[in-house]
Amino acid sequence: MKPLIGITPSPGIDTMGHGTFYRYCLSRTYVDSVRAAGGTPVFLPTDSGELEETLPRLDGLLISGGGDLDPTSYGDCTTHEKTYGVDNERDTWEVQAWRWAVANDLPTLCICRGIQVMAVAQGGTLIQNIPTQIPGALDHRQHNIGKMRDDVSHSVSIEDNNPLREIVGDSALDVNSFHHQAVKNPGDDLVPIATADDGIIEALWLPEMRFGLGVQWHPEMLAHEFPRHAALFSAFVTEAAKVPAVR
Repeated sequence: MKPLIGITPSPGIDTMGHGTFYRYCLSRTYVDSVRAAGGTPVFLPTDSGELEETLPRLDGLLISGGGDLDPTSYGDCTTHEKTYGVDNERDTWEVQAWRWAVANDLPTLCICRGIQVMAVAQGGTLIQNIPTQIPGALDHRQHNIGKMRDDVSHSVSIEDNNPLREIVGDSALDVNSFHHQAVKNPGDDLVPIATADDGIIEALWLPEMRFGLGVQWHPEMLAHEFPRHAALFSAFVTEAAKVPAVR
């Protein structure tokens, strides 16, 4: 059987003519990238009630992009005016899910918001708004400069001797960028393994896991056209496929 990959969605409130609904949304690019890599994607409602019943059934976990984390979750007593989309239920679920994955060595790939969840769960902190808090930073929201989801807009430098370098096969990778927050302090045990030219952390690795990797860009939007971004999903799903044998 193909490895089962759980993907977290983004919650939101929709008001329609017949009522108001709390909904979950997930870009198909995540689903398509997991399927293309040989996995079976499943949708994970981000409420904490069933976490310890759901995660043991998975072979891999993908923590996706979305709104910002509550600044209080990483000890920031102020909320920047650009911080948006905070959902405490999702924050709690994803932090718990990451910690469960670490404790049980469940292969996990974290994307955009996901890499920030990694850091917060490990006791780290975030930059709440790059444009106003990091002088001279790149524009990490590339749609502001006319680039779309399938475009790359800047390069990241990748350190030696880590899984991302092995997957990509080079010390540099062109990426896309759609975020205004970033990891400030990675927290306990997480190793920064890629940075942008402005110093923003672009990838983290937890060495104690068989596959515990986070990236700040969106490889799922590029995987259909750029083999090195598709390779990230292939490596993740390949590792997830080994989980049933380990069990």
